[in-house]
Amino acid sequence: MTTYDENWKGEEESRRAWLAENGMYRDEYEHASCGVGLVVSIDGKPSRKVVENGIDALKAVWHRGAVDADGKTGDGAGIHVQIPREFFNDQIRRTGHEPRENELMAVGQVFLPRTDFSAQETCRTIVETEVLKLGYYIYGWRGVPVNIECLGEKANATRPEIEQIIISNTKGVDEDTFERELYVIRRRIEKAAAAQGVRELYLASLSCRSIIYKGMMLAEQVAEFYPDLKDERFESAFAIYHQRYSTNTFPQWWLAQPFRMLAHNGEINTLKGNLNWMKSHEIRMASSAFGDLAEDIKPIVPHGSSDSAALDSVFEVLVRAGRSAPMAKVMLVPEAWSKQSGEMPSAWADMYSYANSVVEPWDGPAALAMTDGRWVAAGLDRNGLRPMRYVVTGDGLVIAGSEAGMVPTDEASVIEKGALGPGQMLAVDM
Repeated sequence: MTTYDENWKGEEESRRAWLAENGMYRDEYEHASCGVGLVVSIDGKPSRKVVENGIDALKAVWHRGAVDADGKTGDGAGIHVQIPREFFNDQIRRTGHEPRENELMAVGQVFLPRTDFSAQETCRTIVETEVLKLGYYIYGWRGVPVNIECLGEKANATRPEIEQIIISNTKGVDEDTFERELYVIRRRIEKAAAAQGVRELYLASLSCRSIIYKGMMLAEQVAEFYPDLKDERFESAFAIYHQRYSTNTFPQWWLAQPFRMLAHNGEINTLKGNLNWMKSHEIRMASSAFGDLAEDIKPIVPHGSSDSAALDSVFEVLVRAGRSAPMAKVMLVPEAWSKQSGEMPSAWADMYSYANSVVEPWDGPAALAMTDGRWVAAGLDRNGLRPMRYVVTGDGLVIAGSEAGMVPTDEASVIEKGALGPGQMLAVDM
């Protein structure tokens, strides 16, 4: 870290502390207005085309983010894709192992303290300990190749060390169980890091299905910063992307989106009530789904989460408890149904009534792109206060996002196009 980096980082931390001490800033009140969207293959087959389209679509919403005075530091951008098996099989071989053909593997995208090498080792030990505790095998760690030349000075000053941990499903559990236990492992890691006073450990993703590449950068820098995304073997059946625009918050690497399941444009106006509701109900929610492991995942919403991060945390626990991504969206961000229950099919009204009895709605302007690894979906809040346009193409793609024309498409190949209305959702079962 250069002298400039150290000085800027120290001054920035002092400014934030002063604002917090004088009642002008609290991180739990953070909101944003962003560019968000997805590209998904209807047949669920991974391809290089989907990844490239996702990168192009992300670049197309660059204007929805802000640029720092250095001209290169952004509020945050990222992309969420499937784990490309062939690509990571090669990474496993580089650790001295031979990947097992029919065995699931998981990859964790880990942000570590960059300049404190002792803290780095502490973080790796915490991560490895929790993985081994639940009976899984670690192939090894991989330093993620990055191109720091494309970053702005402020982004580089706060840049974490980025590594991947590759895990083998030696227990032979099914995919849903593996995902649920990886979620528990991640929550245990977060609690252990907090207990040891390690603030800069962050897992952007830990999954056997998907992986997230993100950071405090501009949309066009994501694929430049992460050369992995340009590798021809890097294929996926979906790409969820996000360009962050911080309206009243400070850009940070970990607050870049997508989060683990959601990419969110908007704000949650009922956040305080939602968080209080979660605190009073999380014992029942966690215990019924996680049994003896319930204590490991509480609190469900980590302290200091932004509104988008908090929504993602609750969305994630609902999915890990057995709901699909579309159902979790219906429960948390439903359409305005109560005054028109007589006009919709009775099964719909019954579903919304049930969901309303289980969890309070998270209300406010929201355009969402989401996935649980099987379903990929896009949806709006009950008032439709954020844009979400979509196109279905003849070659089997669904493209949805904040803008029209994010991915160049031959009009002759378009089967359907339009915009989602209030509370509406489109979803693809891969």
